[in-house]
Amino acid sequence: MKNLIIIVIMALAIAGCSSVKKNGESEKNANQVALNSTTQTFYDFSALNMQGKEIKLSDYKGKIVLVVNTASKCGFTPQFADLEELYKKYSSRGFVVLGFPSNQFANQDPGSNEEILEFCKSNYGVTFPMFEKIDVNGENAHPVYTYLKNSVPNAEPEKIKWNFTKFLIGKDGKTLKRYESRVKPADIEADIQELLK
Repeated sequence: MKNLIIIVIMALAIAGCSSVKKNGESEKNANQVALNSTTQTFYDFSALNMQGKEIKLSDYKGKIVLVVNTASKCGFTPQFADLEELYKKYSSRGFVVLGFPSNQFANQDPGSNEEILEFCKSNYGVTFPMFEKIDVNGENAHPVYTYLKNSVPNAEPEKIKWNFTKFLIGKDGKTLKRYESRVKPADIEADIQELLK
């Protein structure tokens, strides 16, 4: 009889744990849906630039913005040159590239903010705005990236897979498209041209 009572208690405890897990998952899913349906835009955030100054992203209102997580020692690092070319070509028409260095992928951007900025300028002539090094995934992910990953239309939220993932933001501050690392900046040009019409 004692053994039967113990078995019943154990069964109830296991069922309770399972229920808690399911409720936790439901809560997570509910939060995800809430985040996807939020009225937030890219303009609701701010970030520190390479000089440590807080920049309100609403400063870019009315522009087409391409946000890129960068790295200095990556196979995709030469994309800096192509990003700069796009920036120079269309900046006068209301387009801007924003670079966010991150060291989260194989430690490919270990330098200080000053070293990263110097590298970008001296090797690729970067003049587009660069921001302080951040995390793009995990519990310390910058709020801008938490928003971006959850704001792509008709797409499931997905963590950043590698350096040089790109997000295209419309003039209203809403995320329009996500491009993975292998998509070259030149391949995004047609989308930029369309938005600048």
